[in-house]
Amino acid sequence: MLGYIVKSHGTKGQLMFYLDVDYPEDYEDLESVFVEIKGELVPYFVENFNLQKQSRAIVQLEEVDTMEKAQSLVGSPLHMPLDTLEELEDDQFYYHEIKGFEVIDEHRGRLGVVKEVYSVSTQNLLVLDHNGIEVLIPIVEDIVLKADRKKNQVLVNLPDGLLEVYTDTAKNNEPDDRDEN
Repeated sequence: MLGYIVKSHGTKGQLMFYLDVDYPEDYEDLESVFVEIKGELVPYFVENFNLQKQSRAIVQLEEVDTMEKAQSLVGSPLHMPLDTLEELEDDQFYYHEIKGFEVIDEHRGRLGVVKEVYSVSTQNLLVLDHNGIEVLIPIVEDIVLKADRKKNQVLVNLPDGLLEVYTDTAKNNEPDDRDEN
């Protein structure tokens, strides 16, 4: 995901984008963008892109020329055409690539499958399905080591106790099957 549309801007259909990326200036020459509308990706050509402060940009999209059209897009997620993404080093990955990848811990072996990747302002997280239990793994260099695209695997080195926080909590929340009579 590239970001989302924050609000309309002005009366001629301009939009305020929030770019959820490390280097917003890399996107100043963006020619097109996909806007997610009701689960569908709708392509739009970018007519004008004016980068502002704090990862925001004022953008004019082709065919969005009224305040009403712009307002209807507010809150929509933004995506880039895949062919515009830069090629990454072998151990790097885009978050959309690793959904469904198997998560392998260096010491514990197979842990489960990546269900989702949460991008929040404080921390990006892998959402792992570990034996039916949702486990959140911080995406930091010392924990998520690399993605192997050929094997569809993500190699991790979980800190001691991280997995147990989730598995022990799940055990404590199971109903007690003992008869209390």
